[in-house]
Amino acid sequence: MSIQAVNDTTFVSQIKTQGTTLVEFGAVWCPPCKKLLPLLDELSGELGDQVQFLQVDCDESPATASQFRVMSVPTVIVFRDGEPVEKLVGLRPKSVYEQIVSKHS
Repeated sequence: MSIQAVNDTTFVSQIKTQGTTLVEFGAVWCPPCKKLLPLLDELSGELGDQVQFLQVDCDESPATASQFRVMSVPTVIVFRDGEPVEKLVGLRPKSVYEQIVSKHS
């Protein structure tokens, strides 16, 4: 599995209404985002059958970023059954993302 890019138009149709989805809100110019993506890609490979991984570029999709009150990047929001249940702002170790995914899946 890999991280699927979504935008303002496709976000709602792509988020799972059943199960867990991890969404990374970032930007191409953001150095911490560039460090985070390989970590999430690894997690996607390990947990992709249990958890959906999506990526939103905040510059290209300002409405979605605004809807979830993303003020700085990277921000990771975990959704359970289509509803946001946890939000992490800033770059964290891979283990932190593993923990919140397992907590909500």
